[in-house]
Amino acid sequence: MTMQQYHNPVLLKETVDGLNIIENGTYVDVTFGGGGHSKEILKRLGKDGRLIAFDQDQDALLNRIDDSRFTLINENFRYVKRFLKFHGVMSIDGILADFGVSSHQFDIPERGFSTRFESNLDMRMNQQEQLSAFHVINEYDEEQLRQVFWQYGELRNAPALARTIVAERQENQIITSEQLKSVLKKYLPPRKENKILAQIYQAIRIEVNQEIEALKEFLLQTPEILKKGGRLSFISYHSLEDRLVKRFIRSGMFEGEPEKDVFGNVSVPLKKIGNLIVPSQKEIQLNNRARSAKLRIAEKL
Repeated sequence: MTMQQYHNPVLLKETVDGLNIIENGTYVDVTFGGGGHSKEILKRLGKDGRLIAFDQDQDALLNRIDDSRFTLINENFRYVKRFLKFHGVMSIDGILADFGVSSHQFDIPERGFSTRFESNLDMRMNQQEQLSAFHVINEYDEEQLRQVFWQYGELRNAPALARTIVAERQENQIITSEQLKSVLKKYLPPRKENKILAQIYQAIRIEVNQEIEALKEFLLQTPEILKKGGRLSFISYHSLEDRLVKRFIRSGMFEGEPEKDVFGNVSVPLKKIGNLIVPSQKEIQLNNRARSAKLRIAEKL
């Protein structure tokens, strides 16, 4: 597998501009993928700069950049602080993340991420993990399935979807994407089929990869590893992710409000920089994956 299978990185210039790069700084790209964002960061770093990248997908390792300033760590970004420490890095000047599934993962049929292909139910971003889409669909009980579809797919008919899957699998295991589609056929009216399937797939994928838990763990570590004035530049693709990022930038929390001191001031770790950035129509035409991207930039206080 080669670089060609990775599409252009989304909001490339805007995301890297958001880091406000200093030449001899240390930066982290926690979603390396095809290496597009990383290459742009390296272009802007001087000889004493350093870039550490993370990607839990084995395929991404094939895109490793041959540059003495660059280190690639094959791990989930939820462990960012631990592995930076292991590599002797205690604080950084900026951190970039492009959440969601890479276009490469969508385009490889056997990975099972895309509704376009007939494939076994898989959807693991880290192929070493045990939990796959097959396990979720065939082994979760009805209540667990309902929760997955409701929380992560925001599907109003989550109870019916869960009930139908549980009834069907008592006869036969549901092994492939086509089997899953046919089991849920009555909930997929022709005009809305793609949209509803995308929500169902999103819900299963988030559960398989524990994406929300990983994102929360990761966000909580960012103020600890960023230097004062260090930047974060994060792209989200669905409302669940974007709400968490937005909320964390605003309050340093995911729920509730930060406590006020006696003067009524709140102490939050970050301040937002600029407004929400979305791709231009031109970028969306060139790269359909960009259509739902939202970029938020913040700085450590």
